[in-house]
Amino acid sequence: MAKAETVEAGFLERSLGTFRYGRRAIGLVWTTSRRLTIALAVLTIIAGVLPAAIAYIGQLIVDSVVAAIDAEQPDTRRVIELVLLEALVVVAVSGCQRGISACQSLLRALLGQRVNVMILEKALTLSLSQFEDSEFYDKLTQARREASSRPLSLVNRTFGLAQNCLSLLSYAALLVAFSPLAVVILVFAGLPSFLAEAKFSGDRFRLFRWRSPDTRMQMYLETVIAREDGVKEVKLFKLGPRLLERYRRIFGKLFAEDRRLTIRRDGWGFALGLVSTAAFYGAYVWIVTATIAGQITLGAMTMYLMLFRQGQTAVAAILSSISGMYEDNLYVSNLYEYLEQPVLSRSGSAMVGPDPTRGIELENVSFAYPGTTKNALEDITLSIRPGGSLAIVGENGSGKTTLIKLLTRLYEPTSGRILLDGLDLAEWDLDALRQRIGVIFQDFGRYQFSVGENIGAGDVRYIDDPARWAEAARSGMAAAFIDDLPQGYETQLGRWFKDGRELSGGQWQKIALSRAFMRSDADILVLDEPTAAMDAASEASVFEHFRRMSDNKMTILISHRFSTVRAADQIVVMHEGRITERGDHASLMAENGEYAQLFRLQARGYQ
Repeated sequence: MAKAETVEAGFLERSLGTFRYGRRAIGLVWTTSRRLTIALAVLTIIAGVLPAAIAYIGQLIVDSVVAAIDAEQPDTRRVIELVLLEALVVVAVSGCQRGISACQSLLRALLGQRVNVMILEKALTLSLSQFEDSEFYDKLTQARREASSRPLSLVNRTFGLAQNCLSLLSYAALLVAFSPLAVVILVFAGLPSFLAEAKFSGDRFRLFRWRSPDTRMQMYLETVIAREDGVKEVKLFKLGPRLLERYRRIFGKLFAEDRRLTIRRDGWGFALGLVSTAAFYGAYVWIVTATIAGQITLGAMTMYLMLFRQGQTAVAAILSSISGMYEDNLYVSNLYEYLEQPVLSRSGSAMVGPDPTRGIELENVSFAYPGTTKNALEDITLSIRPGGSLAIVGENGSGKTTLIKLLTRLYEPTSGRILLDGLDLAEWDLDALRQRIGVIFQDFGRYQFSVGENIGAGDVRYIDDPARWAEAARSGMAAAFIDDLPQGYETQLGRWFKDGRELSGGQWQKIALSRAFMRSDADILVLDEPTAAMDAASEASVFEHFRRMSDNKMTILISHRFSTVRAADQIVVMHEGRITERGDHASLMAENGEYAQLFRLQARGYQ
């Protein structure tokens, strides 16, 4: 018994706790547009009071008609005046409802935009590790799917609750003259349906959260089947039917859960709704019997029946609003859970280091990805002086790109430290640090923007500066083919938008290289296998050009092709997260180790 009470108390505590988001949602709507929120509140209050006025005027009309029939000289003018008055009130109700609808529509657009911006702004503050966490992606999916509409829905329900409460109070004020017991029946007859609706609202929310991974898989399958970067292999390898069948299976699984919940909810809703129906018709008999007995007039009977019917509707709407508010609060909690994700990245305040001659230093650096126990990097120690070049070689998964992620502070070392100009990276201002680094990853961005914007993305300070585009394009070997494009630097790239031009793989790589040269003040340049799709001769040409343009900078080159890295001042060979060999090309060849063996193996491939 005690355990059951504890569970029930816990459910009640969680339910009440969920409503704490209501105040925040209302505040969100209020700050989105105060004028529209005030207009919505005023119109809601007016719309809540007027229905009782219509019912009362209806009684006066019926009683006036009955009196006119019995009178020797009927007073038709009063009846007409009452009818016109009722018509004016009905018009006012209609105007209020239209006004409410207009306010809601405008608020929906403004609030949807604001919430989406809040979600995206939060995304800009989060770390790479959070984006690589599947649970985080579930929260992001949940927030984006429902949270843009739920805050307004919550506010609408709150105002609807206030409107129906006002209506119910005005109905009760008139109905109590007939019998206080009728008011009690009116209120409590709707409780069973409310309890069922609240229960199934919670079930529906739990189902929504449980199936987020399946929903994301559906979205991913849509992307693979219907986007140009996946459609080539889908068609070539005949993956379409298989992927579509998986899409259908996921839908079938989700629909089965929806169907079970819908049948249970509507079945219980119908059964418990019979209680309300029975209460209404019991009151109907009661009021009709009282009219026949002469206890109330015909007009009063008409009014009381209307009041009871509309009162029941108001009670149902009130309870439904409360249930809906509970459900909306559950979904709004997704938004705030996402927005309250901790920002993991630490940022110092230093803009310069104490000794610029020291360059980059890694001291016993180890790193393990979140959720894993095996280190991706193990006890890495190396340094690069200003004007020096470092080449990193090794098989896939050896930790080369992970090292660059640590250098750019996309991740923090698990142990050890990285210094720049004699200062730990953790003490650097993050923007100042990254401004000094120009990096191109193998999976560099191919933005569906203009050529100029694609290049300018390398330094947002000059993203709209055509002179800087042209200078960077010359440094990145892209100027020649850009000049041949129909609109030069204004040419739309990609196929997503009208008149877009698709580039070859080599041209995209030169765009990416130009992007790195946009940061003319960057003294650390990193190429992380961006030319992997090029032939050996083209790659060698790009790397040679890159080295010539980087005489006074610290350069880091990552490549599978050993012939392109032989001119680096320092070469390190990585294997399973460790540095297994280091030196220049000549010394490594003399050691006759892994580097020398792989170099000779690749060289034989070109003989």
